[in-house]
Amino acid sequence: MLIAQQIHGNCGFVLDLNVNGNYICNMTETIITRDSFNKLSKEKYTIGQLANEFNVTPRALRFYEQKGLLSPERVGLSRFFSRRDRARLKLIVRGKRLGFALLEIKELLDLYDAGDDQVEQLKKTLNHSKNRLKLLNEQKKDIQDTILEMNQVISQLENLLFEKGIDPKF
Repeated sequence: MLIAQQIHGNCGFVLDLNVNGNYICNMTETIITRDSFNKLSKEKYTIGQLANEFNVTPRALRFYEQKGLLSPERVGLSRFFSRRDRARLKLIVRGKRLGFALLEIKELLDLYDAGDDQVEQLKKTLNHSKNRLKLLNEQKKDIQDTILEMNQVISQLENLLFEKGIDPKF
């Protein structure tokens, strides 16, 4: 899964960053591990930078760290988040927006580290997504039914007011 692209300074090739933090060079298809790339690229993010970028609170980032979703490097009392953490946070925020529970998000993120070419992760994500869509469609139907019923109630109330000689559009 492509989540970011970076121009590699040494060769000028475009590197695709996948969620487990490895880069794949588009030109040579060489995999550069996140550890190797982190040595090449010292780009780190503070808690404030990520909080601002993703519109979350620093407290939320600390909570995600506590739950094992993020693993920032600690220097004294400061936290420095890697590109991998940033990629994971992007997926956490998206998962939350789509209505996934944190436990589901953690399970899916942890599968990226399984090393099976992400097949298991893709299957599980597909399954979770289908289940979530089914639930959303059920909720949509419930909302549509409620709207229909509310329109009927409003119509009945307007008719009762009209019968009493009162303009229902007051």
